[in-house]
Amino acid sequence: MDIEAIMGIIWFMLFSIGTLVMIVYLRKYTNIERMALIEKGEQPYQTKQSNTSIPLRFSLLFIGFGLGLLMGYFLDMALGMEEVAYFSMIFVFGGSGLGLAYLIEEKKAKEANS
Repeated sequence: MDIEAIMGIIWFMLFSIGTLVMIVYLRKYTNIERMALIEKGEQPYQTKQSNTSIPLRFSLLFIGFGLGLLMGYFLDMALGMEEVAYFSMIFVFGGSGLGLAYLIEEKKAKEANS
């Protein structure tokens, strides 16, 4: 094995361990802060309820990316556009997926307010 492959593996392992340690300490200090608030007699802050729009946005964005790659492939095969077809179709279909997510969220907000 060459030194670059070994350094790549070591870098990945250190990054993974560092991320794990950071998450553990963040959770630990959040718990300590909440316990201190409870001891003072104050109400600890409430955690936010999950936002269902984020998974919707990402799912429609990735569906748009997939459709963009597919259409880029078809344009590449039919017209020989090469990279231009892929990048343009990814952005067009990814943006349309986000636009669709926005319309769905607006519809849900109107139904909730009605």
